[in-house]
Amino acid sequence: MTADVRPIRTAAEQALAEAFAARAAARAGDPLASRREAAFGRFAAEGLPHRRVEDWKYTDLRALMREAKPLAGPPDAAAIARAKGAGAGLRGVGARRIVLVDGAFVPELSDLAALEPGLTIGSMAQALAAADKDIVGLVGTVAPTDDIAAALNTAFMCDGIVLRIADGAALARPIHLIFAYTSAAAAAVFARSLVIVGNDARATLIESHEGPDDLDYQINNALELMIGDDAKVDHVKIGTEGSRALHISTLMAAIGARSELNDLSFTTGGAVVRNQLHLRYAGEGAAARIGGASLLRGRQHVDTTMVVDHAVRGGTSRELFKSVLDAESHAVFQGKIIVRPGAQQTDARMMTRALLLSEAAEADNKPELEIFADDVQCGHGATAGALDQDLLFYLRARGIPPHEAEALLIQAFVGEALETIGNDDLRGALADMAADWLKARG
Repeated sequence: MTADVRPIRTAAEQALAEAFAARAAARAGDPLASRREAAFGRFAAEGLPHRRVEDWKYTDLRALMREAKPLAGPPDAAAIARAKGAGAGLRGVGARRIVLVDGAFVPELSDLAALEPGLTIGSMAQALAAADKDIVGLVGTVAPTDDIAAALNTAFMCDGIVLRIADGAALARPIHLIFAYTSAAAAAVFARSLVIVGNDARATLIESHEGPDDLDYQINNALELMIGDDAKVDHVKIGTEGSRALHISTLMAAIGARSELNDLSFTTGGAVVRNQLHLRYAGEGAAARIGGASLLRGRQHVDTTMVVDHAVRGGTSRELFKSVLDAESHAVFQGKIIVRPGAQQTDARMMTRALLLSEAAEADNKPELEIFADDVQCGHGATAGALDQDLLFYLRARGIPPHEAEALLIQAFVGEALETIGNDDLRGALADMAADWLKARG
């Protein structure tokens, strides 16, 4: 009996199929071979997601991704040299820099000296080559998802970071994962990282992505974040990809009992960007604050899609997303809160707000609730509109020029999302990036 498989039709889908077939020999002896085959099988059956797939309703990847770039190879000396200045905008934060160039971990550019007690940092590729049972057993299991983009990452992932924080460890310095695209040619990068945070541990994790403006390269990045009981993690993802880049990023996170996750995504770059979050409550009494800020211009398209799965009782979640849209840009927010049977005393709230600076800009908001328990407090809301003319008049009446008055209101609008960042230096760095975006607006 043969499986019912949908024929691969588009040029991009055909190229991905050929690339996967070409890597068959490399999968011999790969401890993840069966998982890779199953993941690609899902893609082969369904193809690239399109507007008829509900979760991709506003981001038709089949139409947007007309070709699949060749897989990026290991970075050469020239590419590594070009990456030396990566992450420069966050040097003032004082974080420990961990650099990946074209998806490959580069120890010589990374700060690996004097690691704090309980902290280990290594390469995903090396962990898989060594058949590390702990890592192999966790990849793809932290917060499983049927999403096709995540499945493609599983099928093609080559390298990434494995970061482990032991029970009780409290990292004094943030960890900064720098994903730099520096290849001289357009290619596709599939990186997979795994962060394991032990019980009662404390850490701040920064994830930044950057690349050149003159190449239409493609990124499919995934990060699995496993947080133990009574732990606290701050995670900030910063996207300043090149103006022609296609960037898909998936965060799959699970939080243990009484733990706290503060997550923020900040996006100014990329032609087509999709930030995905799949958050699973694995222990009772956990709390999460999830936020985002996007500043868009031109014809940028940024999609934030998330699923918060309250699978156990007593969980709390707060979600706040802000988008500022200029010119013909397009912002998408799709947020789903699921409260499973038995997840009583869940308290979940979601809000998304879009600020339209142009009549040609578009914001699509789709908040959702799926509630299967009765002792809960849940709510959601969405707004989209222009700058408040009364506030503009108030500022201008006090002698503030029109452009500066607009900038003040936009900074205040975005600042509400940035206030959730606990690290003062990091919050200031993102505020500076927002100010730079406003200056470039003219």
